[in-house]
Amino acid sequence: MARAKVPPTVRQRRLGAELRRLREHAELSVTRAGELFGAPQSRISNIEAGNYAVSADRVRALARLYECSDDALVQALAAMTGGRTRGWWDEYRELLPAALVEVAEFEHEATALRVAVLVAMPGLLQCAEHVRAAYNQNVPALRPFEIEHCTAFRIRRQGVLHREMPLPYEAIIHEAALRMGIGGTDVVRAQLRHLMDMSEYENVTIQVIPFGRADFPAAGGQPITYVCGPVPQLDTVLLDADHGLEVLHAEDQLARYREVLDRMRRCALDPAESRTFIHKIAKSL
Repeated sequence: MARAKVPPTVRQRRLGAELRRLREHAELSVTRAGELFGAPQSRISNIEAGNYAVSADRVRALARLYECSDDALVQALAAMTGGRTRGWWDEYRELLPAALVEVAEFEHEATALRVAVLVAMPGLLQCAEHVRAAYNQNVPALRPFEIEHCTAFRIRRQGVLHREMPLPYEAIIHEAALRMGIGGTDVVRAQLRHLMDMSEYENVTIQVIPFGRADFPAAGGQPITYVCGPVPQLDTVLLDADHGLEVLHAEDQLARYREVLDRMRRCALDPAESRTFIHKIAKSL
């Protein structure tokens, strides 16, 4: 029996997309690029789709062909090369939706994360009780073993905040998310305590937007995750929409969401004030 084709990684797809962007900026067709590079058109197309592993030297050669003079970008692209490396999240590919699994890969590859939520807790800051309670409210309903798979996966994702070189993480949370009441009073209290504990980590910054701050940009109400890459051109925005995960990395999209997050941060309480604010809500329960 033939083995199923292994899908390209997030890193491979992004490398291909950036090489396509460089080619299009150089105003070269796939056919012409292949002729100049000495490769068939299909090879160029497969590289750009992330289906074909390419070496660092070939990335540099393509960058020269496309007259890219941004050395930092070229070096970052060269560092993204190589074959498919199996990550812990691959264990879940047969158990969970592909988009959910890829979130873990984005987090693993990030150099920093910026998150903003209005009515849901950031996934990397959820305690186990909250995770399980939230999945129990899923529509359509999940079976018990599916809830356990999802819960274990989310908790494992949080390892990026606790590893040897912990990921810098900034979360902006609206007061509505703190008061949603998921799981009942005991779970809410445990979740708020967990937020206060996480806010003590040097790599974690938590800021709260209280009710009454009407000047913040809601940006459609979707949870926003801004994934910082090794250079700004390789940043990515993830939007958690009802219909699935949206992945954005066009230059104008990145600029828009940087501004949205910057404005939300300016509307929020500072980290110390936010910790006190969360503590007051917990005490009131």
